[in-house]
Amino acid sequence: MTRFAGRTAVVTGGARGIGAATVRRLASEGASVVVADIDEAAGRQVADSVPEAVYAACDVASPQAWNDLRTLVLDRFGRLDVLVGNAYLLRQGPADQVGPDDWNAQLAVNLGGFYLGTRTFIGELRQARGALVAVSSVHAGFGLPGRPAYAASKGGLLSLTRQLAVEYGPEVRANAVVPGPILTGAWDGIDEAGRERSARATAAGRLGSPDEVAAAIAFLASGEASFITGASLTVDGGWSVTKDSD
Repeated sequence: MTRFAGRTAVVTGGARGIGAATVRRLASEGASVVVADIDEAAGRQVADSVPEAVYAACDVASPQAWNDLRTLVLDRFGRLDVLVGNAYLLRQGPADQVGPDDWNAQLAVNLGGFYLGTRTFIGELRQARGALVAVSSVHAGFGLPGRPAYAASKGGLLSLTRQLAVEYGPEVRANAVVPGPILTGAWDGIDEAGRERSARATAAGRLGSPDEVAAAIAFLASGEASFITGASLTVDGGWSVTKDSD
């Protein structure tokens, strides 16, 4: 497929996991892709492995970093059609043990980063009649111990996405994906028994792959989703419905 031929996309947190899979998916469908990440070594490795991809250092919590990214994108490609907000920060602990600095840092990256990216590129996205896609999480709707700031920020992303759809339609569509248990590097410290328990908690009976989330992101960013905006697409193998039935 060449759904993104002639188009340019920025993927934050593009150095690994869902972000890297999204870079590969969009590029495979014809897009020029900017791998935006603070991890230069991993980001360059992804960009070097994908035709028409470039790496850009980007701390998504920094307005200046976004301004620098915009300069790079316009100098290199002259346009932006798709912005995928995937960068995240997770620092675990119960609410009474999460200090203000950790709380603020997680909201600045997970929620503020998508706001800053939209603010920076909204002119280009309007001109291109482009698409915003936020990567939220099932944690936005289900309480799990030790993730108060992460859950709050991911819930905020869903609200922000709906707001952006209202504010910038019809020129720009804004949607979110809501991944569940996806086998990324975040699972490296979880043993096989823990992975099997998580797999059994899904209706699909397994963990998802980053490529499966990337496919959902590509769909929402494509013209095939032209009448979809302000929506959230859950990609969790039925984890949510299983939780609902508990």
